Amino acid sequence: MTGPIAGSLDDTALERSAMRRIGWRLVPFLILAYFVSFLDRVNVGFAAIQMNHDVGLSATVFGWGAGIFFLGYFLMEIPSNLMLERFGARLWIARIMATWGLISAAMALVQGPWSFVGLRFLLGLAEAGFFPGVILYLTYWFPSAYRARIIGIFMISIPISSFLGSPISGALLNVSGFGLAGWQWLFILEGLPAVLLSVAVLWMLPNGPRDAAWLPAAERDWLERQLQAEAARNTQRGQTEKPSMWEVLRDRRLALFAAIYFGSTASSYGLSFWTPQIVKSFGLGNFETGLLNSIPYGFASVAMILWGRHSDKTAERRWHLALSFLILALGLAGGTVLSGLGPVVAALTVAAVGVYMLKGPFWALATEQMPPAAAAASIAAINAVGNLGGFLGPYLIGAIKDGTGSFTLSLVPLVLFALVSAALSLVPGRTARPDQGAARPSTA
Repeated sequence: MTGPIAGSLDDTALERSAMRRIGWRLVPFLILAYFVSFLDRVNVGFAAIQMNHDVGLSATVFGWGAGIFFLGYFLMEIPSNLMLERFGARLWIARIMATWGLISAAMALVQGPWSFVGLRFLLGLAEAGFFPGVILYLTYWFPSAYRARIIGIFMISIPISSFLGSPISGALLNVSGFGLAGWQWLFILEGLPAVLLSVAVLWMLPNGPRDAAWLPAAERDWLERQLQAEAARNTQRGQTEKPSMWEVLRDRRLALFAAIYFGSTASSYGLSFWTPQIVKSFGLGNFETGLLNSIPYGFASVAMILWGRHSDKTAERRWHLALSFLILALGLAGGTVLSGLGPVVAALTVAAVGVYMLKGPFWALATEQMPPAAAAASIAAINAVGNLGGFLGPYLIGAIKDGTGSFTLSLVPLVLFALVSAALSLVPGRTARPDQGAARPSTA
């Protein structure tokens, strides 16, 4: 899962052992948690196949409701991450998971446009802080030289949630009983696992290395020395005190990274919320739609890990990020001009590969360049502002679909967002590798 930072033989042995132990102890559980999180966030795309007809939702209203999740997410993102830093990752992540699971299950109660929009907004409020909280949490455990691959491995839960969740969600649409339709059972059965996992968080996730009884003292000491030395190198020219919120928000780097991420989320969630309906429009059944919808995410899962590992190995972030956006734009552009089920699925596959390849390099670059003293607030702010793209992207697709009757034309704005983000990806200044003077990590 990891590779060494060069040092003495003793330090190298401690490093290998510590990174392997931490990786296998924490990352699989975090992958599972984010798998459930993302599934609960995007399963509305499958529910819409039945729900829109049953409760009377137009494409525009569905796009508005699917996207308004991110408005609630935006409003609570920074406060949630600051509370995580105050109360500890263990308690706060458990709280987030319990509340989002209950609200996700409550989506089965939707009766019309207002209840749909309202519950999606509440779901955004509840889930806010989970993803940036985990990104912040990973910085407590992994030096920067490991972050692109670790973030890539953690975020593989996103494409996997669509790869595995698509056929499951498609099959659940055929479930009925106790007076509930398939889309209602989908929300209930996919929401409850988050509530159960929230209990497991309380004993699976220590707040930090000092609280990890399973981490040997020598490995804990090595890790703390490494992270402290890294913080000293990366801190803004002698800044040791935590900056005010206003100082964090005024940082031009934050605005730049948020703008880059905006293009990613607009495309990512536009695809997640609407791809099931695009595929279904070719006349397929629910289960067949689920199987075909999983294809792009299978390829994206592999590309995501390999690209993050290559970014770490070459110590390069900007071009890895820009090229990912260009691949995304190419796939989306193909979706606007191609016709037929096979070509459209192929184009969507290219787009999905691009949108997930960029995740590891992006967050590695952002956490390397933002000041460590402001990590909690800056990561949350980038994610919060960037995720507004998750509101605009799905809404534009729905509005254009209603206005033109075409799904393919609705992808045009996403192409433009991806191209702008590709150009912005080359703006961040070149920075020295966080482990200056160290050998590049091997590709384990």
